[in-house]
Amino acid sequence: MAASGQMDVIIAGAGMAGVTLALGLASAGLKAVLIDPQPFEDQVQPTFDGRASAISFAAFRQWRALGAAPFLEPRAQRIEQILVTDGRSPGASRPPAGSAFLRFDSEEIADRTDGEPLGYMLENRHIRAGLARAVGEAGIEVRAPARVVKVETLAGGARVTLEDGAVLTAPLVVGADSRGSIVRREAGIGTIGWDYGQAGVVATVALEHDHHGVAYEHFLPSGPFAILPLTDRRASLVWTESAARGAALGDARPEVFAAHLGRRFGPFLGRLDAGGPRFVYPLSLQLAERLTAPRIALLGDAAHAIHPIAGQGLNMGLKDAAALAQVLTEAVRLGEDLGAETVLERYGRWRGLDNVGVALATDVFTRLFSNDHAVLRVARGAAMAVVNRIGPARRLFMGEAGGAVGDLPRLLRGEAL
Repeated sequence: MAASGQMDVIIAGAGMAGVTLALGLASAGLKAVLIDPQPFEDQVQPTFDGRASAISFAAFRQWRALGAAPFLEPRAQRIEQILVTDGRSPGASRPPAGSAFLRFDSEEIADRTDGEPLGYMLENRHIRAGLARAVGEAGIEVRAPARVVKVETLAGGARVTLEDGAVLTAPLVVGADSRGSIVRREAGIGTIGWDYGQAGVVATVALEHDHHGVAYEHFLPSGPFAILPLTDRRASLVWTESAARGAALGDARPEVFAAHLGRRFGPFLGRLDAGGPRFVYPLSLQLAERLTAPRIALLGDAAHAIHPIAGQGLNMGLKDAAALAQVLTEAVRLGEDLGAETVLERYGRWRGLDNVGVALATDVFTRLFSNDHAVLRVARGAAMAVVNRIGPARRLFMGEAGGAVGDLPRLLRGEAL
């Protein structure tokens, strides 16, 4: 059984990065097929994932350019300010004391971002649902549930075999199929990385008082504790602890978890309701040794999976999607083979160094702040105080977090392909 019609690209993985790539290719007239082992309807259930993502304003521009924003904006919470504090004791939502804090405000860069916020918070299930609607509008073929079991590269293309025996061919196969990527394995691409010995405890919390679009990140010796604003007076909690303590929090009785949570939050957001499901995720770093192989390209978690301390994981994957869509679109216009080595090298050069740089910076940041070393505490407090007092430094950090610096693909500038 073959795919209906001739495919330009086979995308293994219909997660957020893979779907965004498919939308980008469709906007330029290329035909892609999405393959995923999970039914689309399962991925939008509250019990499927539980996480929320901070989306840079540049990444959200991409969704606007691709026509997906109308399906996402009703669920998107603007991040107007970010408050970063460093301390030994709980109370992430307390006003900062002393000089060891940073405050970022979207008004500072409004003149260069057309009034964009610092970013947007969306629950992953709502992102998936919105992108699925956009995929339907674009008429993109989706095979789900379906599982890739084999990828073979041929002289003029690649052949993908599915678990049900179906065989699909195309000039290029893209692996967007998570940390355990089958496409990456079939391409013989290894990974490097390490485990942090930490777990992220994730929950959605209803608040008594309005958060006013402020995101809080409080660094404690065990790891960061983040309160990220959501719509409807709710917040997404990302609580980093040791692996053992994270597992215990995930299994704790509701009243015990609520008591610990109240001490962490502090009082000024009022009463908290954390009665929904909790999710516990092990935290590690994993980087693919390279982004391409003959007739194969990797993006998203198949290419890089990083610590959530800076909220950049999904944004890296969305930047991959924008860059690969642009490279492939330009290749078609030049009459090039989409899977040619020279084409894929352009993508690898564009994204490889940036991905490694962000991953390593995140790793250093994690190690610098997830400890109670006296000298490091003094040094990072001084650094935070200096950055907080220097406007250009603050604006540089805000531009970086917003994904608006460097060699941006057209979609991240809000431009069509």
